[in-house]
Amino acid sequence: MALLVHLRSVTELRGRADRVAKVAFRGIIILLLLLLLITFRWPVASKIDGNEMLEIQVFNYSKVFTNRLIGTFRMVLQKVVEEAHLEVSDTLIDDNNTAIQTSITIEIRYQTVDGSVGAWSDGEFLDVPHDAEGVFQFESASLLSGHSQGSGGSPGRAGKGVFSAMKLGKSRTYKEEQKKGDDPAFLENEDLDRKAMRLGGALDPDTISLASVTAVTTNVSNKRSKPDIKMEPSAGRPVDYQISVTVIEARQLMGLNMDPVVCVEVGEEKKYTSMKESTNCPYYNEYFVFDFHVPPDIMFDKILKLSVIHSKNLLRSGTLVGTFKMDVGTVYSQPEHQFYHKWAMLSDPDDITTGCKGYVKCDIAVVGKGDNIKTPHKANETDEDDIEGNLLLPEGVPSERQWARFYVKIYKAEGLPRMNTSIMANVKKAFIGENKDLVDPYVQVIFAGQKGKTTVQKSSYEPVWNEQIIFTEMFPPLCKRMKIQIRDSDKVNDVAIGTHFVDLRKISNDGDKGFLPTFGPAWVNMYGSTRNYTLMDEHQDLNEGLGEGVSFRARLLISMAVEILDTSSAEIMSSTEVQVEAMPNISETAIGKMEEFFLFGSFLEATMIDRKIGDKQISFEVTIGNYGNQTDGVNKPSSMTKKKEGGESDDESELIQNSSEDEGEEEGDLVSVSSTPLMKPVITDRNYFHLPYFSKKPCIYIKSWWQDHRRRLYNSNIMDKIADKLEEGLNDVQEIIKTEKPHPERRLRGVLEELGTGCSRFVTLANKELSQHGRTKLDRERLKSCIRELENMSQQAKAIRSQVKKNTVKDKLKQVQNFLQKLRFLADEPQHSIPDVFIWMMSNNKRIAYARIPAKDILYSIVDEETGKDCGKVKAVFLRLPGKKGFGPAGWTVQAKLEMYFWLGLNKQRKDFLSGLPSGFEENKALKGPGLQSVPPISLVYSMKQVFQLRAHMYQARSLFAADSSGLSDPFARVFFSTHSQVTEVLNETLCPTWDQMLVFDNVELYGEASELRDDPPIIVIEIYDQDTVGKAEFIGRAFAKPLTKMSNEHYGPPRFPPQLEYYQIYRGNCAAGDLLAAFELLQIGPAGKADLPPIDGPTDVDRGPILPVPLGIRPVLSRYRIEVLFWGLRDLKRVNLAQVDRPRVDIECAGKGVQSALIQNYKKNPNFSTLVKWFEVDLPENELLHPPLNIRVVDCRAFGRYTLVGSHAVTSLRKFIYGGPDKNTTKLRNGYLPLTREVVVSMEPEPPVKKMDTVVKLEAASDAVKVDVNEEEKEKKKKKKKGEDSEQEEPDERMLDWWSKYFASIETLMEVSSAPVFTNLRQTSLVVYNKELENDFDGFEDWLHTFSLYRGKAGDDDDQSITDEDRTVGRFKGSMCMYKLPLSSDVSREAGFDPNMGMFQGIPHNDPINVLVRVYVVRATDLHPADINGKADPYISIKLGKTEIKDKENYISKQLNPVFGKSFDIEATFPMESMLTVSIYDWDLVGTDDLIGETKIDLENRYYSKHRATCGIASTYSVYGYNAWRDPMKPTQILTKLCKDSKVDGPHYGPGGRVKVANRVFIGPTQIEDENGLKKQTDEHLALMVLKHWEEIPRVGCKLVPEHVETRPLLNPDKPGIEQGRIEMWVDMFPMDMPPPGPPTDISPRKPKRYELRVIIWNTDEVILEDDDYFTGEKSSDIFVRGWLKGQQEDKQDTDVHYHSLTGEGNFNWRFVFPFDYLMAEEKIVISKKESMFSWDETEYKIPARLTLQVWDADHFSADDFLGAIELDLNRFPRGAKTAKQCSIDMVLNEQELPTISIFKQKRVKGWWPFVARDENEEMVLTGKVEAELHLMTAEEAEKNPVGLGRNEPDPLEKPNRPDMSFVWFMNPLKSIRYFLWHNYRWLILKALSLALLLLLLGLFLYSIPGYLVKKMLGA
Repeated sequence: MALLVHLRSVTELRGRADRVAKVAFRGIIILLLLLLLITFRWPVASKIDGNEMLEIQVFNYSKVFTNRLIGTFRMVLQKVVEEAHLEVSDTLIDDNNTAIQTSITIEIRYQTVDGSVGAWSDGEFLDVPHDAEGVFQFESASLLSGHSQGSGGSPGRAGKGVFSAMKLGKSRTYKEEQKKGDDPAFLENEDLDRKAMRLGGALDPDTISLASVTAVTTNVSNKRSKPDIKMEPSAGRPVDYQISVTVIEARQLMGLNMDPVVCVEVGEEKKYTSMKESTNCPYYNEYFVFDFHVPPDIMFDKILKLSVIHSKNLLRSGTLVGTFKMDVGTVYSQPEHQFYHKWAMLSDPDDITTGCKGYVKCDIAVVGKGDNIKTPHKANETDEDDIEGNLLLPEGVPSERQWARFYVKIYKAEGLPRMNTSIMANVKKAFIGENKDLVDPYVQVIFAGQKGKTTVQKSSYEPVWNEQIIFTEMFPPLCKRMKIQIRDSDKVNDVAIGTHFVDLRKISNDGDKGFLPTFGPAWVNMYGSTRNYTLMDEHQDLNEGLGEGVSFRARLLISMAVEILDTSSAEIMSSTEVQVEAMPNISETAIGKMEEFFLFGSFLEATMIDRKIGDKQISFEVTIGNYGNQTDGVNKPSSMTKKKEGGESDDESELIQNSSEDEGEEEGDLVSVSSTPLMKPVITDRNYFHLPYFSKKPCIYIKSWWQDHRRRLYNSNIMDKIADKLEEGLNDVQEIIKTEKPHPERRLRGVLEELGTGCSRFVTLANKELSQHGRTKLDRERLKSCIRELENMSQQAKAIRSQVKKNTVKDKLKQVQNFLQKLRFLADEPQHSIPDVFIWMMSNNKRIAYARIPAKDILYSIVDEETGKDCGKVKAVFLRLPGKKGFGPAGWTVQAKLEMYFWLGLNKQRKDFLSGLPSGFEENKALKGPGLQSVPPISLVYSMKQVFQLRAHMYQARSLFAADSSGLSDPFARVFFSTHSQVTEVLNETLCPTWDQMLVFDNVELYGEASELRDDPPIIVIEIYDQDTVGKAEFIGRAFAKPLTKMSNEHYGPPRFPPQLEYYQIYRGNCAAGDLLAAFELLQIGPAGKADLPPIDGPTDVDRGPILPVPLGIRPVLSRYRIEVLFWGLRDLKRVNLAQVDRPRVDIECAGKGVQSALIQNYKKNPNFSTLVKWFEVDLPENELLHPPLNIRVVDCRAFGRYTLVGSHAVTSLRKFIYGGPDKNTTKLRNGYLPLTREVVVSMEPEPPVKKMDTVVKLEAASDAVKVDVNEEEKEKKKKKKKGEDSEQEEPDERMLDWWSKYFASIETLMEVSSAPVFTNLRQTSLVVYNKELENDFDGFEDWLHTFSLYRGKAGDDDDQSITDEDRTVGRFKGSMCMYKLPLSSDVSREAGFDPNMGMFQGIPHNDPINVLVRVYVVRATDLHPADINGKADPYISIKLGKTEIKDKENYISKQLNPVFGKSFDIEATFPMESMLTVSIYDWDLVGTDDLIGETKIDLENRYYSKHRATCGIASTYSVYGYNAWRDPMKPTQILTKLCKDSKVDGPHYGPGGRVKVANRVFIGPTQIEDENGLKKQTDEHLALMVLKHWEEIPRVGCKLVPEHVETRPLLNPDKPGIEQGRIEMWVDMFPMDMPPPGPPTDISPRKPKRYELRVIIWNTDEVILEDDDYFTGEKSSDIFVRGWLKGQQEDKQDTDVHYHSLTGEGNFNWRFVFPFDYLMAEEKIVISKKESMFSWDETEYKIPARLTLQVWDADHFSADDFLGAIELDLNRFPRGAKTAKQCSIDMVLNEQELPTISIFKQKRVKGWWPFVARDENEEMVLTGKVEAELHLMTAEEAEKNPVGLGRNEPDPLEKPNRPDMSFVWFMNPLKSIRYFLWHNYRWLILKALSLALLLLLLGLFLYSIPGYLVKKMLGA
């Protein structure tokens, strides 16, 4: 559907201004200049309603003021909807709705899809003028205003060479499109402002956007699509990877008192840490490295597994506590490719109901070649104790992961290939008489390191399994891909038939409206090697999923689902074993409706056929699935049923078979023709052949049946097109930035507008689809999430568009690049539908070379945006060798180049399948007869033929690969066009040939209509070779181009002709291999013959023979330039042919002119040149982009006038050496601020120890005042303070401070600020710690002296491991260039002291040899690569400078991968002979030679001479004594005076009141200094230092001076190029020997740990749980004792005595533990030195956090003691003990984070109650007791003065505890204990019983005695 508006004319315009018209329909606005009258086309998605409006406004355009509205035309579209074609003339109305004189004529037409409203015939719109006069035409899309929406379908667009992508809304009706006079938009920079219309009063240049700006304008129209440039498959090549894992510690491991070991497993390799005894929070800090050399896909699918094992030893494997796994790809996709200090959560794979089993803290990094990893600085580990906040999980994964079941349902497969030889089958058939299918398939699924298999279906090409495989894994899983493989079961070994990977990120969405992974039921297509069965399949890797499959193998019907488990429910399977279950059959309807598809292809040209295959007959075969595959496609199942009539079959499985039997069709018999007739190739030139398809083009067509899931591909296509457009736009922006053209921001705005429109268009199209049902769940959910993502993207694009300013372009560009990745990710459809199409070149019935075309690219749809980008278009297709054959040089060459036309769609939609072909053909059908109109043709016969002349203007190439051993090439170019080819001349020994040659191809015949060829010429292929004297020429690279076409009736003149030279990227394999500067024009030879063509000037210069130069209009305009060369010296020249270089000379050449340096007489004695500056003049193009490269060659002058080439270097871009003149520099400072005319005052606090961040000086442009920001006093005194921590920290004592205090303070600052290095003054002054090389921050110290590497030898491929640039380097040339246009303005030479000999290189020091004292400080090394079997290394330093080598072998550090060296070395050196410093770390070995771990090289000379003054870093404060004393022999005042003098700056002038003036800057600062005796003296040093620290703000000469620093340099090993082997922290000071000598070196020796003694008194315990039952009484009691140790010193653990038989959990001990230890205050670590084993040679030093462990135990006599509970106190921060046992609770452990903490190192003495805790059966923390303890910390000296005894011994004994008697053992003293027992427990009972007994006794006695008594009484006795 489309609405077209053609603006015919606007008359009666008054005045002479530029006009703008603005046409608006449905909110989409298009603007254009009224120079041209153009057709607008809107693709309309929904029908036009009769009430809709069209509005046209005409403006006067003004550059400065708002555009003034002339008038408006509005129209209701009712009539248009009815009649579909309307012509209207009307006058415009102004703002007051009154008619004005200006009138407008327009023509409107409206086309609907169904043709319900008028159809268009070809001959309409006839009066559109052809733009023959060459009026500038602006396309509507090119000039979108700030307020407009980009039009969805801009008619044409300016492209960039062949690389311009196809446009989005292309019209279906090709004929109409050509009639538009669709010339390219030609945009020159100068006009942009004029053309970027500012409508609606927007004056702001920040709202202008451009749709497309390219200097080159190749119009891309509809009939061709762009070729793929990458020729070589990149996947499948092995690469080096290094995985480093540091296991730091584990916490909260489940289990009591365990001996844990951590096992790290990557793929098959396992490594173990050492075992830590009796602890469930072990500290390891062990580093492991795994090296791999595998393809990336294999690497990233490997599983990395951490498991903790309890009590493993030699004899037993130990019990598994828990594991954590993730794939390597997840780590690699992290920022910096690493996880740093993160906690991995362990879970038990055998019992998923248990939850978390503990945590392991680790660092994991994955490094590929060339990746560098930034290690964050290791500071105190306070923040990382928060385990929950630092879990080892990628961004966006929830910390609470749940268990889930992954169900993979495998239904059936079809189309399997034969997997056995047929001999056996025939034997079987002869014996048994049955015919079997030759494959026994089963499916294997691998996920997260686990495998599941289905059953084997014997002998079946159509196996049906109906089984589901169930994996149990944490969700979301940390493994990205699931691998599904069909395998063939075999007695010997099973082989893969095909592999498919399911990427879980593509079948799920983790957003808040996301969905769990779900898939299908859907068919997945598998590709791999060719289908013919061979025993040794050379392409077997392809079937394993490595590399691009070259043939269809099978398709498999699967579905997937995920169910989150509720682990608390009882009936759950607790193991994670893989299960396989059967399941019911799937209904056919669930898979989708079968449809008949029709594929048509036509071969328009087959050229560049490799000469090896050129002598045999060749045919091409096209297949889709197994359809069309005649040689090995079909394996009929043996159970085959006979087809019913009418082409239907019993079961659909048959339909995947080849339908080459004639099937009864309603329209007559339609036979599939899948291959072209055999044909013998014809020679093109000595390398290539072509097939003579001149006027007869063979065709193929195939009918096939597939489930109709086109919708999936349609959505992909829409997103792909948005992405292509975006990518192209971004390339435009980068091109503009790279070539420094103005206004890249406008193009970026245009790109964002296009993106926004594209996204909204997708949303409208997709919303219609939401209603459709019958899709799989994934289809529905994916569509919803794509709509959400694109809506979101469209809004973000709008938002970013408004933020794009000139200075934010680069940042925004990065953001927009993320959109591109996201779009590509979304466009990749996980559920396949139609398989890809393969084209095979067959020779001698063998498959030679192939191309694979994704089905979606050629799929047809009636909606433009949904159509594949190559459907119904001619595409250049390059065939390549299959599999591994295509690696390396074989993959660089083209096997054949085809011009192909493809159309794939539903059979019922096929009526237009030929419409995209170049017109002018007749169809040639296989069968003649009535009623056969709809049979596709088997060939096309072209009657129309055009004759052209092609002129290839080959100007020059640059940056070619070196193909000869000399490091140069002898290049020539071969140009192919259609079936013709020509070569340029060979230029010897250059990488930057300037051929300056025109190649003329006469009588090139092209078939098709003239006007189509004008817009759509075929592409030109340019191949560049290196000529060798022997053997054949070697391929260097290939480029593609499109010619600019001129028809015979067009005028040869501007704007299109003559064409401009343009750069084309040259590729070799996948690597860029240089650029070609050329232009190509294709001129039609009309009826008058060649006489009409522009004349060719014959060769003027006789010496070049018949070679035609590039004609004048095309070759660049030249100007005279002078190039001055500074020759400084040569360095590190290697031998040439075993002879040393002795008398080298440098030759500089540019554009045929050049200059030679002076000869170095004796390279060994002095490698510098005697004459510093020479110059030469040369004619160069005025356009800087076209400047030829400058070649530097070094030759060695041997005896008898012989010369040998040593090495060469090509400076590709001279831009940075163009002299800008003094005027440029002065108008703007470096930092972009304008210079100030008044004085500027920069003030500093008046007192040196400032407690702030350094003052930041901001110069507001052109204002007099200067703002000085100073951070508020102590605002962030301690960021890291935990709440409630005592903040009155005593200020560190001046005597305690040393260099290390400064260093650690700086690192802490670095951690807090974590961006650029920052100075802070934390009482200690600080230095800057760079976490990279110093060169990175100071442009490699090449401010005036540049280093050029000299190369020799062949260049390797990027992917080629064998040759690296390092190996090709044969030395370095130091020097510089300066080029400027002549004549130069005279004011330069008038400056005072101008030395004419030095040219532009004024003020450069002389290059005589100079003696220097070099002082190298090595602080420490980190993360060294292990060199010994035990996974450790014994590193020592080696330093080499010139002939001096210092090996610090005796001071090696044993078994340490993070050694602290703290050493300085002094070396005397003479520059220039000794200027390359090498610092290496070696591994000491007792036997054999020491191994190099890694080394780093520093060029000292560049540092020495740099203006950044890198000789000795400028300290942040000036002091005369102490650890921070000024190191430089020159004081700040002397340095400043020298700097001012050297750079001719006025100053320094010191004034009263602490002021100093330099140039026009005034600095204010302190003026007093204190010496060691505390006396204050006046000094200017602080002032001078203040200026030095702000030196970059001095106008004209300022640059940042190197501060006092430590740099971190990567260590590299030549054997493992590109992979870091560790890092070294160091710095270098240099002092010239002719100056006063510097003081002694700063002492940076490692801090000696301080000896402390910790005394712990265990007073009492309470509420300890009772473990034992008494024999007699069954009573609960415990025999309590307490055990304690300091972490890392388990062997020195100490126990109290036993408090027997505590019945209440109370225990009294009064027992003292004494723990001596060595402690490093700065790092908060205990240092332990011990031998690792009996066999260790020497002790190893460990650093371990200071943690005290106390445990409470129940003593048993016969069995092992029972562990009851424990507490671990971090001595630096532990909770304060409770005052009483009652107040002591488990919260002190659980909520440790929130409670105030104390440090024993500050408190010295602490007493209180602490809880003991343990875990119960449910793994919950429970309170198991309380302990009253007292901790007392003393230094070793104090401890010596006040000695104490262990336990309760002398000296200073503790009194005995008051324990109840009962604590004896009962059998020692039974009576006592029984008495105690009974009495203790039953005393009330006994008392009651006794009193009762007494009563009873009394009563008994009473009764006994009363009778006698009574008798007595009665008797009265």
